[in-house]
Amino acid sequence: MSYHLRIARPVRDLAATVDMYRRGLNLQVIDTFENHDGFDGVMLGVPDGDYHFEFTRSRNHPVRPAPTVEDLTVFYIPSVPEWQAGCARMRAAGFNEIPPFNPYWEANGCTFEDHDGYRIVLQQGKWSNDDPP
Repeated sequence: MSYHLRIARPVRDLAATVDMYRRGLNLQVIDTFENHDGFDGVMLGVPDGDYHFEFTRSRNHPVRPAPTVEDLTVFYIPSVPEWQAGCARMRAAGFNEIPPFNPYWEANGCTFEDHDGYRIVLQQGKWSNDDPP
């Protein structure tokens, strides 16, 4: 069985968020919509990927983003040079590098926060089900 994951998030500034995530995570616009029942949105991902982000803005009832310090999207990057390049892209794209709330993410990763408070962790290593949570 195969699933596709969509991470849907309301944002305050759709254009700025799209630019930030495209540059920081090397994502592409895979779909957009305007005024669909009062919502505008952009989906970012990689072609034929198993996940994508959907960023939305309500035209009629703006939703204020309310992420917590433990709401994380984690990307595991096995290659050290690719991980270092990814961290550099995140900084250049305007993400703020911040200390993680959970110190586990500090040992082998960098935690970044966007302008709405959503957090992304770039973890240097390969995902394994044997890893601690």
